Amino acid sequence: MTRLNSLCLAAAAMAALALSTGAAEAGATLDRITQKKEMVVATAANWPPQSFMNKDNQLDGFDVEVAKDIAKRLGATAKFITPEWGIITAGNWNGRWDISVGSMTPTTGRTRVLDFPAIYYYTPYVFAVHKTSKLDSRSALNGKTIGVEGGTTSEDYINGKLKIDAVGVPDFVADVKPGDVKTYGDSVGPLDDLRLGDGVRVDAIVSALPTVDAAVKRGYPIRTINDKPAYHEPLAIAIDKGDAELNAKLVEAVNAMKADGTLKALSVKWYGIDYTVAK
Repeated sequence: MTRLNSLCLAAAAMAALALSTGAAEAGATLDRITQKKEMVVATAANWPPQSFMNKDNQLDGFDVEVAKDIAKRLGATAKFITPEWGIITAGNWNGRWDISVGSMTPTTGRTRVLDFPAIYYYTPYVFAVHKTSKLDSRSALNGKTIGVEGGTTSEDYINGKLKIDAVGVPDFVADVKPGDVKTYGDSVGPLDDLRLGDGVRVDAIVSALPTVDAAVKRGYPIRTINDKPAYHEPLAIAIDKGDAELNAKLVEAVNAMKADGTLKALSVKWYGIDYTVAK
């Protein structure tokens, strides 16, 4: 046997092993969900109205109800855990949870480590200022201190690095050049600093419109700048790489939720508007 033939046979054996290993791993997450009748969902604990602890100390919100409905359609119940956001977006979950229903955007970087079976809604992101601020346009924010949640699309956007891989998302331009960017560990941090007063810690923030609206309803003295949204964020279900069977089931579940009106009804319940289509 020649060296070339030996190498070819070795390569073929390795390819066959890879295929057999892949086949063994394929569907592992879906099998676990089906067998245990439990879907472990990673989401945020402090991001109202998407997900938050209610007065009964239970996770509640739009994402939580979406996850529960998906689990039901898969013949399971949803169990929630709240890892740090950066751990969720890093991928390589190794079975610690099955799925993330946490309003995650399929950015270019994230698609390298995660699969995004289905976009389930679109959120406009806006600039907000203190109620007493004289800032009234995006152009007035140039050189100002802007607060954002770290590790999110708002941080990428304000730094001019946001790229979104999704169909149907309106074009956007990162046209504000901040003097300083302050990052926070969750979505509430920028709001809490902004509420302290105009320019006390930040001059403005970039946040999801539903999050800003929810803060205003809770009495935060803030307002949005009445320009068009900075950008629209497509929000998707995320799973770890490599489970085509689970991917297909989630596509089926979300499509069914859209078709029977469940998704629209949940959006209207939590946001007062249908965010399941980009506007």
